[in-house]
Amino acid sequence: MRSAKGQRAIRLRIYGIRTVWDTVGDGEFFCPGCGGDRNYRRLTGRRRFAVLGVPLLRRGSAGPVVECAVCRDHFPTDALDHPTTTRFSAMLREAVHTVTLGVLAAGGTGSRTVLDTAVAIVRDAGLEDCTQEQLSIIVEVLAADTGHGPGSDPAAEACGATLAIELHEVLKPLAPHLAAAGRESVLLQGARIALADGPYSPAEREVLATVGSALSLCAEDTNRLLAAAARTPS
Repeated sequence: MRSAKGQRAIRLRIYGIRTVWDTVGDGEFFCPGCGGDRNYRRLTGRRRFAVLGVPLLRRGSAGPVVECAVCRDHFPTDALDHPTTTRFSAMLREAVHTVTLGVLAAGGTGSRTVLDTAVAIVRDAGLEDCTQEQLSIIVEVLAADTGHGPGSDPAAEACGATLAIELHEVLKPLAPHLAAAGRESVLLQGARIALADGPYSPAEREVLATVGSALSLCAEDTNRLLAAAARTPS
């Protein structure tokens, strides 16, 4: 006699539910199964009751899902929310560059030591062609664009609405994809620049507080990290 399991297998070969998939899009994503960047197909499906492999009756829809071109596994479409390795690297470079500009906008462009530190940090992030002149010019353009010209109060204006919006627009999309240590690292790189010429100025603290908020760090953690960085010899 056949076992119950064997009988079920025979019935499934004779009749069962078959899904017919249609491709509705494609692209590149970070595959959770492979653990790397892969091509994908976005699929929607139609379920059919099939007899001897022939689809007969509709049984609703399936998906949408994302199919990896390499491992062929199917994943929910929110897998596309995770940036590819290439995109993640670009987001991280942009984050470090934007934090650097924010700290420099607080008044750091007058110190060669601060600029040296800023250039080293930006280059380590992947922008190897960065120079002091480039950073100074961008900060000057930002200051002119926001009306922070000579004689303005940097402590009151360094992290005005325009800069705060820019920091949040760049850092908030990155924060969910960074572990706590990664988010803290971005903040501390800004702190290194601010501390290169001495203790934090009020303007620098304001900028760094905004950075911490944009990275989803609570105010208590931000203050703790900045205080610890100030106690650490450079």
